[in-house]
Amino acid sequence: MPDVIVIGVDGMDPAFVSRHWDDLPNLRNLRDHGSFHKLATTTPPQSPVAWSSLITGLDPAQHGIFDFVHRDAATLQPFSSMSKTIEPRFTLPLGPFVLPLERSKITSLRHGAPFWQTLVQHGVPATVIRMPTNYPPLAEGEALAGMGTPDLRGTLGTFTLFTDDIEETSHSVSGGSIVKVTVNNGHARLPLEGPPNPLRKDHSPAIANLELDVDSDQPVARLKIGDDAIVLKEGEWSDWMVAAFPLIPHLSTISGTFRVFAKQLHPGVQIYLSSINIDPVSPALPVSAPPEWSRQIAEETGRFFTVGIPEDTSALRQQVLTLAQFRRQTRLVFEEERVLLRYSLRHFSGGFLFFYFSSVDQNSHILWGRYEPELLEVYRAVDECIGQVMKQRPKAQLIVMSDHGFTTFERAVNLNSWLQHRGFLSLMEPPGDDTSLGSVDWQSTEAYGIGLNGLYLNLQGRELHGIVPPGARSKATIANLRDQFTAWRDPSNGRQVVEAVYEVNASPQNAAVAPDLIVGYAPGYRASWQTGLGATPREEIEDNTDAWIGDHCINPVDVPGVFFAGPPIHSEPTRIQDVAASILKLYGLTEVRQTENR
Repeated sequence: MPDVIVIGVDGMDPAFVSRHWDDLPNLRNLRDHGSFHKLATTTPPQSPVAWSSLITGLDPAQHGIFDFVHRDAATLQPFSSMSKTIEPRFTLPLGPFVLPLERSKITSLRHGAPFWQTLVQHGVPATVIRMPTNYPPLAEGEALAGMGTPDLRGTLGTFTLFTDDIEETSHSVSGGSIVKVTVNNGHARLPLEGPPNPLRKDHSPAIANLELDVDSDQPVARLKIGDDAIVLKEGEWSDWMVAAFPLIPHLSTISGTFRVFAKQLHPGVQIYLSSINIDPVSPALPVSAPPEWSRQIAEETGRFFTVGIPEDTSALRQQVLTLAQFRRQTRLVFEEERVLLRYSLRHFSGGFLFFYFSSVDQNSHILWGRYEPELLEVYRAVDECIGQVMKQRPKAQLIVMSDHGFTTFERAVNLNSWLQHRGFLSLMEPPGDDTSLGSVDWQSTEAYGIGLNGLYLNLQGRELHGIVPPGARSKATIANLRDQFTAWRDPSNGRQVVEAVYEVNASPQNAAVAPDLIVGYAPGYRASWQTGLGATPREEIEDNTDAWIGDHCINPVDVPGVFFAGPPIHSEPTRIQDVAASILKLYGLTEVRQTENR
C-alpha cells in the first residue's frame, strides 16, 4: 500500500510560483523531478466550492455548495452554505432556563461522500488536517475540521477591540465589535461575550470577565481570567488564554480560548481580542474526529486555533489592526500550522495524509499586486514546509495542490444596482448601501444577486414572491441577461466587466439553494461586499478602496490553481474535481462511493 501525502495550499497561484522558482527551491525540485501544471478550478472559483469538489469528486451542481452564502428561497434570508445547527425538539422549562432533553445536531450541507471515506472502507488509514468544508468532521479516520468551523459564538470569526477612547462608543462593525470600557486607577474589567446561552429562555450571551491592570508608569499590563494570568508589553501578543463561560451558575460552563494583542497601553488603552475559539482541550462543539483527538494533539503541541479562518482580515479592514500587526497575526497562525504539520508527520504511520495551509490565500487577499516581496515571504515559508515533508517522507507520493489562483480586485461591482438600472430588479425605496432585499418590489423583479457570484431568477413556484414562469420565459430572461452582461463595459475605462455567464443545472436535491446563473467577472472586478448580502447601492461600479486588494471570485478560467506531483502520477488531473479519482487510483481504487456522508 502506498503512502500518499497531499498538501493543500489555499490560493497558491501558478503565475506567482512561476515568477519565483529561484526563491521556491522545493517546489522547483517537485517540478523538475516530478510534474507541475495548472489545475482548473470550479465555477465559481470560491474556496468552499472548490474544496467541496476535491472532497467529493463532484461538480457544484451535485455537491450543492455554490458560494460562501446561500439564500433561503422561502424567506430570502442569507445563510452559511457549509453547515447548519438543528436545535433540540424536546426541552424542559425550569425558571429562566430551558433544559434540552436531547443534543443539538450540527450537519454538513455538502452532499456526496468524501474520498477518504472510500479509503478507510478499503483499509487505508486516513488523516485529514483542516480540510475546508469538513465541518463537522467526518467520523472515519482522523480529522481536524477546517474552513467552515465556527468560533464559540457560532460566527465565522468575531474580534473585539476594547478601548477607553473618550470619543468612541460601543458598536458593531463588520467582523467584530468595538467596546467602550472605563479604566479606573489603571484597572478595567473587559467583558468577553461568549455564545448565546442555549440553556436560557432568552438565549442571552454567556459572559466571562478579563481583568486588566495597566502599570501607571510603563506601557505594561497584567491580564487575568480564571487561573490564567499574563503580563504583556505594548505591542505584544499573548499566548492562548482560556475563558470559562457559565451557562448555569456553579453547574455548567463551556470553555473558549483567545489571544490578546496589547495594541496600546499608554496614554490610552486599546486591547484587541481575537475571536473566541472552541477550546481543543475541552471542545464545546465538534472540531475533531474522534472527538478526543483535538485534546490529544493539544496536550503534545499546546493549544491551537480551531476557527475555520483564523487570519483576521476583518480587523485589518476595519483599521483595528495595521498591516504590520495583521501580518504578525498571520505569522502566529502559520507557526501553529507548522507545528501541526510536524505533529502530523511525526504520527503518520502510513496510508493517506492531507494537510492544509491557509496563509497564502489570506495574505494574498491583502498583499496581491502591491506587496510582492511580503507575499513571497509567505510562499517561501510554505515552500520550507514542503521541503520538510520531502525530507521526512522521501518515499511517499507527494501532491501539492491549490483550489484556485489570484488576481487583483480593483473595481467593486454592485450587481443589484446594475440589475435595477436595466429593469430586472425594482425597489420600493431609493437605492443605498444599506438597501436590502427587504426593499425589493418582488412583483416587478425578475432577477437579483446574493453571494459573490450568484444570480437568481425570481422564479414562480420556488421564490417567495416569484413572478418568472419556468420554461420559455425563464430561458428568455437568462438569454437577455447573458447578452447584456457580456456587452457591459466599465464607463470609467471601457474595460469589459463580465467575461462569461454560466447557467447552473443543479441536481434535484440542490435546486432550492442553487443560483440560476454564475457571473464570471473579468480580472480586476468582483462583486462588492454589499452585493454579497443582497444590497443595492446607488452606483453600478466603484473603486475598491478596501484593504482587501486581491481576489479570485471571477471567471474561473482566469484563476486556475496548481498541481505538483512527485513522482509524476498516471493520468494526472486537469480539474480539481478529478483529484479525488487520481488519489484513489494510487491505491488501486476506481471511484468515490457516492452515498450520503451524514
